[in-house]
Amino acid sequence: MSRNFKFSVLTVVQALCWLCVPIDSCQAEERPRYNVLFIIADDLTSTALSCYGNTVCKTPNIDALAARGMRFTHAYCQGTYCGPSRASFMSGYYPHAVGELGYKNPRPLIGDRETWSQAFKNQGYYAARVSKIFHMGVPGGIEIGGDGRDHDGGNGADDELSWTERFNSPGPEWRALGDGETLEGNPDGKLPVKGGNTFVVVEADGDDSVHSDGRTAQTAIELLRQRRIANENHQNASDSGVPFWLGVGFVRPHVPFVAPRKYFENIKPYDGLTLPAKVENDWDDIPSSGINYKTSRNMQMDLRRQRKALGGYFAAVQFMDAQVGKVLAELASSKLADNTIVVFTSDHGYHLGEHDFWAKVSLHEESASVPLIISVPGKASGVSDSLVELLDLFPTTLSLCGLPIPERLQGKDLSAILDDPQQEVREAAFSVSPMQRGFLMREKRWAYIQYEEDGSGGAELFDMQSDPQQFTNLVHDPRFEHEVERLKQKMAIKLRELRTNDLPLR
Repeated sequence: MSRNFKFSVLTVVQALCWLCVPIDSCQAEERPRYNVLFIIADDLTSTALSCYGNTVCKTPNIDALAARGMRFTHAYCQGTYCGPSRASFMSGYYPHAVGELGYKNPRPLIGDRETWSQAFKNQGYYAARVSKIFHMGVPGGIEIGGDGRDHDGGNGADDELSWTERFNSPGPEWRALGDGETLEGNPDGKLPVKGGNTFVVVEADGDDSVHSDGRTAQTAIELLRQRRIANENHQNASDSGVPFWLGVGFVRPHVPFVAPRKYFENIKPYDGLTLPAKVENDWDDIPSSGINYKTSRNMQMDLRRQRKALGGYFAAVQFMDAQVGKVLAELASSKLADNTIVVFTSDHGYHLGEHDFWAKVSLHEESASVPLIISVPGKASGVSDSLVELLDLFPTTLSLCGLPIPERLQGKDLSAILDDPQQEVREAAFSVSPMQRGFLMREKRWAYIQYEEDGSGGAELFDMQSDPQQFTNLVHDPRFEHEVERLKQKMAIKLRELRTNDLPLR
């Protein structure tokens, strides 16, 4: 058959379609826009997940998501504690660009500019959050029972304009019934279990539904069921075909390390847990600003308490993983998974005794790096070693859903990596610790940290190829003087760039 004859047949068929039937019948059915399910844990280090190599803490549900998605090995937060990190990835700006370095809602600083979920909402999406997406105090903002009445603790630093609906998940937190111990500042064991941002372990009575994350999972499941029913009954539903952006914020493993007893079973006995390797005089080459705010020393935690803190953290992670599994199971059973992008991450990392540091704030690797998994329907699974930032999630999800990306966004579109894990989108990742007045420039080989914008508070340089645990600060080694100067200049350029945007300078 000649090429001209093929063309003629095609032309006749097209003409008949145009004349005899509606246009839509002759065109391929347009694929519905992707939904976005954003799941975020609180204070989660990637080193606690089995898909990132942990052999003690069992996280089968997050592992299963990683097995069908893209797992990133070099993802970094932009602020090493909750407030600035969450304000950053939700607003689309680095913390210093908007000047939000604490725990406030970024709305007064970004004005009428859209947040991540709001950008989807303004494109016709149903946008909802369950529990902590913007900053929310834990445990103080979610605990119940302390004042003799049940309440949801309020919305914290949440932004009402970002949502169609929002839901809070109160829980007993450190007041949960069970066996509890205060590990921090309690060397003689006389302190009772207490609240606040304190290392407390509670092996709790009751089931998952008693706790904040159990309630968050249940609310998320109910919302997914509502979406499914709306789709099935679309002819009679007012929200026919409406895609969703659903943020599910789990508060574990943030202190207190509280979880139902069953999540402690494979962790105990605590004395069988191995603490991170230590080196003598480890702090000698770390500037005073770089010593973390929580350490084994200032928390007065002996080895027994350190091991129990590690075990309590792992139990809280396993409990959180189980709740993630419930939400993902509902997504699958509702058949929404075929058209839903799933993102799993944490707001920042967490120290579990490395350098005798605990918790967040530090700009060292365990605190600044985060787990990140992105699963897109129809795309192959894989592992990417590209440097990426949480700031990249906003433009990436817009791109995947075929929505316009505002030029003002300071993140990068990671879509190319999702098609080819060998792709690289950044030569460096950037993070800040406002509490330490510190800045991190993380390249593949080098991690450079400086304190104060001009470096006057000291600096650290680590060769991440030969010293991934960051034991040897090379900043004063004359062999690496060129690298220090190069990275210092690169940092200065980055800080100038952050202030060259469409926001008024503060």
